[in-house]
Amino acid sequence: MSLLRLSGQGEMENVHLALEEDDLYSGYNDYNPTFDSDMTAKFPGTAIGARPLASSFGSRIPLTSSMGRPMTGAVQDGAARPMTAVRAAGYTSSMTRGSTFDPLGQSKGPAPPLETKNEDTPEEKIKSLEKKVNDLIEESCMAQSMGTLLLALEKAKEAGRKERALVRQRQQSGYADQINLDLTYSVLLNLANQYANNDMYPEALNSYQVIVKNKMFNNAGRLKVNMANIYFKQKNYPKAIKFYRMALDQISNAHKGMRIKILQNIGVVFIRMGQYSDAITSFEHIMSESPNVKTGFNLILCYYAISVKERMKTAFQKLISVPLGIDDEDKYIPTNDDASSNMVIEAIKNDKLHQMERDLKALAEKYIMTAAKLIAPAIENSFATGFDWCVDTLKSSQYVELANDLEINKAITYIRQKDFNQAVETLKTFEKKDSRVKSAAATNLSFLYFLEKDFDQADRYADLAMTADRYNPAALINKGSTVFVKQDYEKAAEFYKEALRNDSSCTEALYNLGLSYKKLNRLEEALDCFLKLHAILRNSAQVMYQLAHLYELLEDPQQAIEWLMQVISVIPTDPQTLAKLGELHDGEGDKSQAFHYYDESFRYFPSNIDVIEWLGAYYIETQFCENAIQYFERATHIQPTQVKWQLMVASCYRRSGNYQRALETYKDIHRKFPENMECLRFLVRLCTDMGLKEVQDYATKLKKVEKMKEIREQPSASAAVGFRDSSHSGSSTRGERLSAKMRSLPASNEPYEASSPKELDASYVDPLGPQMERPKTGAKKRVEDDDFADEELGDDLLPE
Repeated sequence: MSLLRLSGQGEMENVHLALEEDDLYSGYNDYNPTFDSDMTAKFPGTAIGARPLASSFGSRIPLTSSMGRPMTGAVQDGAARPMTAVRAAGYTSSMTRGSTFDPLGQSKGPAPPLETKNEDTPEEKIKSLEKKVNDLIEESCMAQSMGTLLLALEKAKEAGRKERALVRQRQQSGYADQINLDLTYSVLLNLANQYANNDMYPEALNSYQVIVKNKMFNNAGRLKVNMANIYFKQKNYPKAIKFYRMALDQISNAHKGMRIKILQNIGVVFIRMGQYSDAITSFEHIMSESPNVKTGFNLILCYYAISVKERMKTAFQKLISVPLGIDDEDKYIPTNDDASSNMVIEAIKNDKLHQMERDLKALAEKYIMTAAKLIAPAIENSFATGFDWCVDTLKSSQYVELANDLEINKAITYIRQKDFNQAVETLKTFEKKDSRVKSAAATNLSFLYFLEKDFDQADRYADLAMTADRYNPAALINKGSTVFVKQDYEKAAEFYKEALRNDSSCTEALYNLGLSYKKLNRLEEALDCFLKLHAILRNSAQVMYQLAHLYELLEDPQQAIEWLMQVISVIPTDPQTLAKLGELHDGEGDKSQAFHYYDESFRYFPSNIDVIEWLGAYYIETQFCENAIQYFERATHIQPTQVKWQLMVASCYRRSGNYQRALETYKDIHRKFPENMECLRFLVRLCTDMGLKEVQDYATKLKKVEKMKEIREQPSASAAVGFRDSSHSGSSTRGERLSAKMRSLPASNEPYEASSPKELDASYVDPLGPQMERPKTGAKKRVEDDDFADEELGDDLLPE
């Protein structure tokens, strides 16, 4: 033991304090001469023998610790280990017995396995629950971003349940003071947001209220903005104002952007409440602190609502002076031959930032144009003077290019007021402007002249618009339309195809191209055009009707019926489409369906002669003549000069057995048309059967009329020519009306219903015999081929 102390004393003597200039590693190679002799020692009370300690000089000193553990440097398993501070660490050339070269320790075998964590400990359970809660919040947010709002709400609720379980676990484990407030805040906020997204406003308000009332959450007062938004959606405007103001009070002036947005919301709520003065106060404050185009537009609306002219002008000037903070487009134009600079310009020309700048500029221009069109008629005594003031104001601002567009809108306002001359004069002033404005003005002029059916002028201005801008699809459509009305369908189709090459989404060009192919009897190509158009305009009844008509022309009535059924699904009360369905079903032999659709067409539009005639003939064929009377009586009101409808009414009375009413009807017809032979024949027969004295009078009149007819039909060339000329020139001639009736209603030799047979004149014809053939003239198709509606001439004709 004294030796150990000696060794310790010797070592302490060789220890030097490291000074600033000393070598930190000096003294380690010094040794005590006492270690040169071999000594062994055995500690009493231990069974461990001491092993010699090897020094750098090969001496062996058997030293052990007081616990029987060999000292550092003692020989173990035959391998000598250099003593610290005596022999340097590393490799040695003097290998002791049993030693092998194994610097990586690979001879010891694989390392023992790591100890597994005990997941049953409270700390591990708490960590696991925290991870599950965070994962559920993330899944809820992802579900919301993908539009699955119900799934997002379920995940948020589950996260809330897990978070409450986590709190209980902490309390049971004695870690109640380590509650994660940030996690609790995230769970409650996400749950409130998901309730609001699913329109569960009471639940959302309760969740927000839990957060706001908890003093441990910092800046929770801002969430009163969300609560105010919910009250706004519920149209509880006073409470929305209250919560917006409470949120505004809790946000410091350092957060200027947030305060501006809340003030803007307050102004919008005041507008909804009709308190324009209060809204103006909010908007004026915003325009003085941080102006933006939306607030400027809202301010103009408020002044317009209270009709303050000068304030409207001032607000408009503020609107056009709002700085947008975007770069000029010239920045993206290459200015030198530097390839690297040009590559950078090309890279940033269409990046997201530049796209955002373009969108912001387009939004500002939209607000400015809308505001100008709104206030122009109100700020001056006439709308023209107001437009001129707005145009002059724009010309002195950063929106100079909008001045021309506003002047075009002035012309369109003239059009809406039916003042076409002023519109034309206004548009003609653009003939010397730049190409874009000139093309737009010429397009509108072409449209105006087309409406007035001055197709030569329309064609001229369409050419002018094309010359100014050959890539203007509206100008090409107008040009094609002027050619179409001249029946040059091939050339019209070429213009429409060129318009489609310039703008593949131009539906007007595709529609007119289909009409052109239809006129050229290229039905398959027309069908292809309208099928493409239907893929773009899924609910266009006009397109679907054209498809039905094409299938009818292609002799595929079933397909035509299917497309007409789609038309009915869009406009179920269109009488022409219903009548067309009736015609197609009648052609297919389905009388019941035909009657259904004709009857529906008559219900919505009871003035279609073709439908009335079909329904009347249907009831006569089914032996319900009394039901046919109401239809023919309506026809007499629509066409009072056509005697055939009145004859049909009288015949229906006669065939239903009401002879007295039939006689009265025939007498009334005779008073209106005294030279009608059919009416006189029926009067003679009825009076004879009923034993009336007027029979001789009517017989005399009948003979006189027949004699006059014979005189007219004498072989006199001049008289025959005169008669034919008169019959062709006047559609009211009795002979023509009779012949038309006879063609539509073939003769029948069925005997008259009488108690005893009577001798009838050989020329007698019963206009409503049982073998009558109903005409198959269906309802007129809804969209005529050569009808040119506004939409067929391009969107740019009447820009909004």
